[in-house]
Amino acid sequence: MLPPPPSAPTTPSPGQGGGTHIWCVAKPGGDTATLMSALNYACGEGGADCSAIQPGGSCFQPNTVDAHASYAFNSYYQKHGRNYWNCYFDGNALVTVSDPSSGSCIYPSQ
Repeated sequence: MLPPPPSAPTTPSPGQGGGTHIWCVAKPGGDTATLMSALNYACGEGGADCSAIQPGGSCFQPNTVDAHASYAFNSYYQKHGRNYWNCYFDGNALVTVSDPSSGSCIYPSQ
């Protein structure tokens, strides 16, 4: 098989660097109870690394369900292979190419 011509775009496999960074965040205006349930799942049996949204963590502020859910959803999404179905959370999440990181709160990607 021949490599693509130089003008053709290529997309690296996840974890190989390059390409577009993608994050998973909570949809704006989501129901607080539903977001809280999804946040608890992501940080519990979902295995997301939620240490940054614990008190004193780099992403604890702002201390809102929306912000904490976004961080947890993204952690889960990155951990579980960055597949679109890993960013659903009962319709309360979406993927974005806009980096949600702010200040010392860094959202992982790839």
